[in-house]
Amino acid sequence: MPSIPKKIAILTSGGDCAGLNAAIRAVVLRAEALGWDVIGIKQGSHGLLERPPATVTLHCHNVDTVMMRQGGTILGTTNKGNPFAWPMPDGSIKDLSDDMIAGFHSLGCDALIGIGGDGSLGILRHLAQKGNIPLVGIPKTIDNDLALTESSVGFDTAVVVATEALDRLQPTAASHDRIMILEVMGRDAGHIAMTAGIAGGADVILIPEIPYSIQSVADHIKFIRQSGRNFALVVVSEAVRTVDGEKLMNEFYGGQKRLGGIGHVIGAQIADLCQAETRVTVLGHVQRGGMPTAQDRLIAAAFGVHAVELIAAGKFDRMVAWSNRQVIDVPIAEAIKHNQQVERHGSLVKTARGLGICFGDTIRV
Repeated sequence: MPSIPKKIAILTSGGDCAGLNAAIRAVVLRAEALGWDVIGIKQGSHGLLERPPATVTLHCHNVDTVMMRQGGTILGTTNKGNPFAWPMPDGSIKDLSDDMIAGFHSLGCDALIGIGGDGSLGILRHLAQKGNIPLVGIPKTIDNDLALTESSVGFDTAVVVATEALDRLQPTAASHDRIMILEVMGRDAGHIAMTAGIAGGADVILIPEIPYSIQSVADHIKFIRQSGRNFALVVVSEAVRTVDGEKLMNEFYGGQKRLGGIGHVIGAQIADLCQAETRVTVLGHVQRGGMPTAQDRLIAAAFGVHAVELIAAGKFDRMVAWSNRQVIDVPIAEAIKHNQQVERHGSLVKTARGLGICFGDTIRV
């Protein structure tokens, strides 16, 4: 039988999202019930590079229900800097993975819970394998593109924010005879655009999984206007390419590049083809912040409890997941092997088509 660990570590890695604090709280409460100590690692795996490592001891009194309701993460996080190819000030690249591993082992922890998306979990798994670190993963990504789980922490809140944006854009669109374009996040998959588009009554949904023609989009909007309605709502995922196949990127401080800008391109094209007034709203990080929904708090709590119980059972290299209304666990390697994209012939696409929503292709129902 595996020995029962008495001290575990937890970190959040990658982009922030709503529900992370609820997951941290669940881990701490379950671990304390077992008599364990919990160490929070600050700023993701980067905290392990400091000497001593940047950590905070977590107890039930500093993970209360006030903290559970907060967006972001009390531990901090980062979405840059691969420890196996760390950019140095002189422009060189250095492998700092051994330093991170040494930092973890210096804490005297028996296991690590990593909360992250596919990229973060992939790096953490590589570190765990190299450094003999018992690892359990909790999936979080607003994109909901991790395989083998029906939902990840942060997705539901992002969808609710995008849906509320459509609810607010509709009356102003109707008041001014406008076509409103809403650009939402979704680095590799269109789940936010798809789900919010259906829930928010969009007329057009553009996602990277379904190739589109801007003329088809314009024709659909013209049909709506000719039928007597004076406005239209278009939702576009940031990962959608231009008609020329270009993926638009913005460069930020430090050379980081992020998707963004396709909404303005689509808006200008629709305005020209439809000879109508358009306005573009880019939600951006509004989708990441704010109070988590009940659904995100629920799965975060379930994930956190199950992650601790996996450690108690001596089951590592596993990721907790949501399937058929219950928590399961799956191999991390399988969960990060490929992106879970919107199924082009899946139920939600069929639902949207049945509602008359246009994807910019030629399929009609």
